Amino acid sequence: MLKLSRMAVLAVLLTLGLGPGMALAQEPAAPSADTPAAPPTVTVTRPTVTPAPAAPATGTNVVVSKGSGSSSGPDYAAWERLAARAESLLSNEETEDRGLELLRSQLVAERTKFLAAQNTNSSRIATVRDQIAALGPAPPEGETEAPEIAQRRQQLAERLVQLQAPGLAAEEAFRRADGLIGEVDRTLRERQANQLLQLWPSPVNPANWPEALVALGDVTVRLWTETTTRWTRGDGRRALFDNLPLIVLLTALGLALLSQTRRMTAMVQARLPRPRAARARRVMALLLSLAQIVLPTLGAIALARAVTATGLIGPVGASLAEALPAVVFAFVAANWLGQAVFPVEEGEDSSTVLLAERRAEGRFLARTIGLVLGVETLRQVLLVEVGGSDTANAVLAFPVLATMAVLIFRMGQLLRRHVRSLQQGDEGLSYGLRVLGFLARAVMLSSVAGVTLGAVGYLSAATALVNPSVISLGLVAVLFLLQRLVADLYGLVTRSDAADQEGLIPVLIGFAMTLGSLPIFAVIWGARWADITELWQRFLQGFQIGATRVSPTDFLIFAVIFGAGYAVTRVFQGALRGTILPRTSLDQGGQNALVSGVGYLGIFLAALVAINSAGIDLSGLAIVAGALSVGIGFGLQNIVSNFVSGIILLIERPVSEGDWIEVGPVKGTVKSISVRSTRIQTFDRSDVIVPNADLVTQQVTNWTRFNLSGRVIVPIGVAFGSDTRKVERVLREIAEAQPLAVLNPPPMIAFTGFGADAMNFEIRMILRDVNFSVNVRSEINHQIVERFEAEGIEIPFAQSEVSLRNVEALAEALRGMVPLGAEAARPAIPGATETGGQAR
Repeated sequence: MLKLSRMAVLAVLLTLGLGPGMALAQEPAAPSADTPAAPPTVTVTRPTVTPAPAAPATGTNVVVSKGSGSSSGPDYAAWERLAARAESLLSNEETEDRGLELLRSQLVAERTKFLAAQNTNSSRIATVRDQIAALGPAPPEGETEAPEIAQRRQQLAERLVQLQAPGLAAEEAFRRADGLIGEVDRTLRERQANQLLQLWPSPVNPANWPEALVALGDVTVRLWTETTTRWTRGDGRRALFDNLPLIVLLTALGLALLSQTRRMTAMVQARLPRPRAARARRVMALLLSLAQIVLPTLGAIALARAVTATGLIGPVGASLAEALPAVVFAFVAANWLGQAVFPVEEGEDSSTVLLAERRAEGRFLARTIGLVLGVETLRQVLLVEVGGSDTANAVLAFPVLATMAVLIFRMGQLLRRHVRSLQQGDEGLSYGLRVLGFLARAVMLSSVAGVTLGAVGYLSAATALVNPSVISLGLVAVLFLLQRLVADLYGLVTRSDAADQEGLIPVLIGFAMTLGSLPIFAVIWGARWADITELWQRFLQGFQIGATRVSPTDFLIFAVIFGAGYAVTRVFQGALRGTILPRTSLDQGGQNALVSGVGYLGIFLAALVAINSAGIDLSGLAIVAGALSVGIGFGLQNIVSNFVSGIILLIERPVSEGDWIEVGPVKGTVKSISVRSTRIQTFDRSDVIVPNADLVTQQVTNWTRFNLSGRVIVPIGVAFGSDTRKVERVLREIAEAQPLAVLNPPPMIAFTGFGADAMNFEIRMILRDVNFSVNVRSEINHQIVERFEAEGIEIPFAQSEVSLRNVEALAEALRGMVPLGAEAARPAIPGATETGGQAR
């Protein structure tokens, strides 16, 4: 296959000039001196356009023309103008952040177009490459090939260059846009860091307080001036009288919603039927409690509209009226979270194990935090509308900041107490509680650091610590409530009392919600939303594997196709196992082996098709795989050996499921054979996992693989002096009377020899089913005892002879130790011997 580098493609493209469906846009005039020269623009069947030189940046406004290019591809002329203006604005330090944000959004839009344009002519490029590959490799240097083949190869090469040109141009523009976006992000981050390190006048310095009082007085005077002016001019008075019915209605509605929300919620809850299940009661109570947030916020909106309709307020008053719903929402939302996390009554739905006094303190802290957030909202509105010096803003911001820091410090202490109370009750803490404990410590530390930095004068840094801590606490509380709600809903849907917050599905949903909240936490703590979207864009672009870029879409395609192939494989296995194989002559072991082999083959083919469909080219990993194969071979040689042995067992089938085998010290029945190991159930009903390599390399005794019949040997001893022919006859009758005994060949009675205490015989017989050998052996022993007793044949027991020395001294010792009159104190007989435990 002919391989062309990108530089070679561009070089050939420049030398070829115009091609079929292609045109090089030649610039009729050189660009101005203050504009960098743009490279020749490659276009695909679009009119030639000449980029205008970029005007020098003046001021802070960003005005970018999108141009009017062809709809078949990106407008490169407009892109050149946009890129030149972006470079000019980035070099101007006076460009405002809003201008840079607007510029960034336009660059992102162009980059998206270029990313899509990189796949232009992809199918045709693949076809031309296949055509070049069909011509065979190019001849080595110094050799020639047929003229028609060489001419065709040259034509295909030129065609390939022409087809690749739009994609290369789009890739080059994509790289430039990506670089400009990175510069914008870097500039904005540097400005944000500089703003955090800005030193304001110290708010604890009493010399700065009068200026803050003057600023408050100015705000009051301005509000009064705006109202009196509109009343005096008459326009405000006319608007008030004209809108008086609407104002009265909105005011009454707003006051009713603000004051009567709790009563209305209680009335609705009393009229609804009380659910029997505790989860249903929790869900209903939570949903009804949301009215405590929605209704007061609607009431605040109504009041704000009523104040605006009077026509007596100016810009400052209008801003305060517009901020009223946000103030009310902050207060009622914080109050709602406090009541949900720190309930009044401790019961089954209680989320903490704190005492009632501590829970009441938690609710008070939550309400106060909401009130302080509302005050901070009003302060920021006044700061935007009225302005003021840095000294006044610092003095007015510090009390709110310090109050908030004290509140969240105390809240952190309550959370730590909650975690400690759970830690005393259990030996260990769950992961969620450990995270909660870390969050409590972090909140306390940020509150102390925020007050310290604010007192010094670093108000921006202090605000960046305290305010995100407050919002993070609220978001954690919301996540906790959502996770409990999901668990309750899952329990109601499944109608299972066991489905609670510790169930798998609720935990997975809670984990997904936590992951989804990470970008929100990042934005709360100062990350720009553009940074989050940029990370998401990078993720969607994927990563490089060899010469192939793999994106999340490829993984989705791979998962869908592999899942479909896996499902088809399982369905086919089920058909084989339940319909086809039972009608064949294969035994159960062969059927299981065939079904397992089909499963492995189907999974391999599904993975192969999925990789090919997703467009993942793993050829670039061949060298890495070759380097890793040596290490993997040494590290996984036992696993590979067991895997190969499992395949041998499935193919040769020397051992099948249900066989009674003996492998070393393990005896039992084979229950299952997998690729790596074999499960054997011993006769004491315990499972032993034996590696497949042991079944292949060691000696294996299979008692029932090819034939269930097997030999049983029952040894027996008789006393010396017994009639051996009679013993043989009796034993033969007993053996032949067994129902499972095979009579051809007949049982054999062997007189094996003379032992120390008895004459030894053996019954050797073949059973039809060796699995009952233990039962047969036990029955034979019972019959031997019965027949020998009836026939007068003695079964001997072990005998021993004891010789005593110094009998007189031993007798004297016994007389002194054993009490007189005891039966055991009889004097020993000199020279007595004891045989079989009896003296004679």
